[in-house]
Amino acid sequence: MRNIKLTIEYDGSAYHGWQIQPGLRTIQGVMREKIAQITQADVNLIGAGRTDAGVHALGQVANFKTENTISIEALQRGLNGLLAPDIVITTAEEVGEEFHARFSARSKVYEYRILNQPYPSAIGRSYAWFIHRELDVAAMRGCAAALVGSHDFSSFRASGDESRHSIREVFRLEIERRAGNLLTMTIEANAFLREMVRSIVGTLVGVGQRKTSSEEFLEIFQARDRRRAGMTAPAHGLFLVAVTY
Repeated sequence: MRNIKLTIEYDGSAYHGWQIQPGLRTIQGVMREKIAQITQADVNLIGAGRTDAGVHALGQVANFKTENTISIEALQRGLNGLLAPDIVITTAEEVGEEFHARFSARSKVYEYRILNQPYPSAIGRSYAWFIHRELDVAAMRGCAAALVGSHDFSSFRASGDESRHSIREVFRLEIERRAGNLLTMTIEANAFLREMVRSIVGTLVGVGQRKTSSEEFLEIFQARDRRRAGMTAPAHGLFLVAVTY
């Protein structure tokens, strides 16, 4: 039995997230169908993270096991030929039997993009949250620093999250401007709660808009109550950038 690791780039705009859901078009569902066409057998495709509807990926990782002897190069070419243009296999490789895309992961890196300028973008409207008023980036960075480390992130945990606990370790949270008007928030952690990144982003934007003070942000964080936090940022600005092993 061979264990195949795939790195995947996708535009999540037309999908109801990664995970298979009855009657809905998902990344995992579409990929399993195409892999089965090539291997002539159903496979259990395991993803590193369950991205929500509309969320994109530059470096999602998945693995599956197969007895098929197709070469790795032919498998990658075949999948890219069968998949729609909004899903691309960027790398394929055979790995050890013990590799598990989710449980072997040491950390995941997400990036959230905000277009912060007076007018929207015709081209980039599906890949960044448009906010027309200038954000106070210095204030946002000051609050973001408090989230680095091992903490209880209950205040940024969506209802329906099935995680056993809400303790997560954030290794870094960086906010920077790119090309003048594109604001990016990069967050790396050992694991994430459901909608955790988008909840953090929405609350930090409240700080940047001067609707929430730094003191209020810390109170929200320490309250461990999602009702106290800001809005959940739109899905289309979020990218799963990489998974580390």
